Amino acid sequence: MSQLSNQPAEGPVPTSADVARLAGVSRATVSYVLNNNATVRISETTRRRVRAAAAELGYVPHAAARSLRAGHTRMVLLPTVNLPAGPLHHHFFHELESGLRRLDYTVVQYGSTSLDADDAPRVWAELRPVAVIVPGTIALTPQGIAVLRRSGAKAVITLGPRPVDGAHALVVDQREVGIRAIGHLLERGRRRIGVVMPEETGLALFAEPRLAGAQQAARSHGARIDPLPLRYDEESAARLAARWRTLGLDAVFAYNDEYAMLLMRALQDTGVEVPREAAVVGAEDLMLGRLLRPRLSTVRMELATAEPLADIVDQMVRHPGGAPVRHDLLRAGAVHRESS
Repeated sequence: MSQLSNQPAEGPVPTSADVARLAGVSRATVSYVLNNNATVRISETTRRRVRAAAAELGYVPHAAARSLRAGHTRMVLLPTVNLPAGPLHHHFFHELESGLRRLDYTVVQYGSTSLDADDAPRVWAELRPVAVIVPGTIALTPQGIAVLRRSGAKAVITLGPRPVDGAHALVVDQREVGIRAIGHLLERGRRRIGVVMPEETGLALFAEPRLAGAQQAARSHGARIDPLPLRYDEESAARLAARWRTLGLDAVFAYNDEYAMLLMRALQDTGVEVPREAAVVGAEDLMLGRLLRPRLSTVRMELATAEPLADIVDQMVRHPGGAPVRHDLLRAGAVHRESS
């Protein structure tokens, strides 16, 4: 026999008026307290009483109703795409999300892998975000920026290797990674350097600027740079390692630590000595690279902003009429270990 009939019926949904009666304050005070409105002076004792009453009744503010009153949400939309994420990526989004929550924004990650440049802004605009942070893998057009702004977005922000006209920009210039990797190899006396170019979909956005940075660093020293296509699998790495001695190279910048570890293992299996015959440098400074033998040289990447990322976004939201602002986020430096 079904037990559903024995379950207690749900009571009415608590309202802000119920919280106000229990706390002995006005509905306006409830709204100010629960929406973290700092422009109205309310004693800490009253704030605690309102929060205790809301907790007792199980009341939470209605986000949609608040949005209607304000004309926009407090939502910051983070479109997501299926790309490998390194330590810097995780650190960036953790700092951004926790900081935005501290500032009373609602952070929403929205799967956008199948959306093209025309459809994506319209889909995002339906959610009425107050800000959108667009990854560089999605091409943002002036028309898309206009759609988002007409929907109420106060800040349209791009996150990627290069800025987009008409939008604020959080720039992660991947050329710096290539410059630092090749600079390190040049200091070690290497002049014939391969640069791994991953064949996996979507990674060209990062790999091509890293190659450009490598070529820029090599030019002033008369060094040679050879792009080396490589899939992230053992068979592809084994084929490249088998012909290493025919390539005339003495070093490789392997895109990142994962590709570097894959290729270094294949080189060693083929009998190529690392670093005597092939100095190897990765990027991202993964812990696993420090556990290899030889330990992996790498390029360490860090956020370079002097102020919290969430504060930067908040300023863009609060001052929507200004000219687009650019913030360069990436600081990179080579870490010398045994593989080079």
